Amino acid sequence: MAYVVAVPARLESSRLPNKVMADIGGQPMLQRVLLRCRQARQPAAVVLCTDSEVLRAAAEGWGFPVLMTSPGCGSGSERLASVVEALTARAGGAGGAAARSVIINVQGDQPFIDPAVIDAMALEFARRTPTPEVLTPIYRMPPEKIHDPNVVKTLLAADGRALYFSRSAIPHVRGEDPQQWHAHAPYWGHVGIYGYRADVLARWDGLPHSPLEHTEKLEQLRLIEAGITVGTFPVEGDFLSVDTAAQLEQARRLAAA
Repeated sequence: MAYVVAVPARLESSRLPNKVMADIGGQPMLQRVLLRCRQARQPAAVVLCTDSEVLRAAAEGWGFPVLMTSPGCGSGSERLASVVEALTARAGGAGGAAARSVIINVQGDQPFIDPAVIDAMALEFARRTPTPEVLTPIYRMPPEKIHDPNVVKTLLAADGRALYFSRSAIPHVRGEDPQQWHAHAPYWGHVGIYGYRADVLARWDGLPHSPLEHTEKLEQLRLIEAGITVGTFPVEGDFLSVDTAAQLEQARRLAAA
């Protein structure tokens, strides 16, 4: 298998404008993400995919290659799909080897992404037969996050497939105090990175319109509605994506600790 980390990023953000360049402990958030991705051992390269000349210049100044994309991309996955051939080449999977190439999508708002999780994803792809279409890491969610709509939850089948992703607490525990749901069912959080087999990512634009994706504002639901299997694997730890001002302040506190 051949692997490349691709970080989709845009400068504008509806909830937190310019968040990827927000200072966290003396470094822009995006720089932190790219540097941590570079520490992973399995991928052949770490590539920024963006429509912003500001971000392009910054990333190249930090020593990272950049692929420019259309400003019309509606999600990170769509952004990567638009340059999937170039990403496959960066992975070392050119020449018709897309089914043996994996694009690891790391969001630009995860300043503390663990490089070991990226490597664990690569090893999961290598050990599973047949090669998965899509994989994503999950973690056991602490009680205080279960009802936070800014934290994405994952509902699992018995074999570990993702049945659904939601901003709501799933499953709903009927007849119990919501603050005690954690005592009655396991809750899994979504780390927010995806591993795509390159030939599957190349199909992104041809997937049907997804009402669920539009409703929850979660791009992975397009895969679920289209019948594409999203496998999961558990990892240890707690994980922070910066989507709000409060989460940005939390990231700054963590960096200062």
